Amino acid sequence: MNLRNRPRLLLAASALACVAAVGAALVAQHHFGMQPCPWCVLQRVIFLLIAVVAIIGALSRSRPVQRAAGLLMLPLAAAGAASALYQNLVAAKSLSCNLTLADKIISGLGLDARWPEVFEVRSSCADAAVDLFGLPFEFWALGLFIALAAAGLLAARRRF
Repeated sequence: MNLRNRPRLLLAASALACVAAVGAALVAQHHFGMQPCPWCVLQRVIFLLIAVVAIIGALSRSRPVQRAAGLLMLPLAAAGAASALYQNLVAAKSLSCNLTLADKIISGLGLDARWPEVFEVRSSCADAAVDLFGLPFEFWALGLFIALAAAGLLAARRRF
């Protein structure tokens, strides 16, 4: 395998993982009745932003663009990790998520009005607190955000 293509493959795999995570969330929502809270929806947005950044880096043959994509993945993944932790530690214990930061971001972007089947908030944070294979759903997102941050660091490294 050509060493020059490794950052591109890593970025492409990161984009695929992000799209798969949002796809899994949509399957859980539309086929298993797991309705999203504002923090769930915000994490979907962050996953899709990371996917766009990673795709740009993966499609570029320019090493500086690949590095920039990897570096830009870091604050996005950190924001996603913070939202997953906040969802678990604070929001899931609250009966209402109305007017939280996540709710304001989602409504401010207007995504819930444009694509309600993907971005509409349909549950409170307490009601959305469910486990998947014994772990809270948001911990799965947290793990992926951490992995994406690591992938971003690797893609940004000067020598791969």
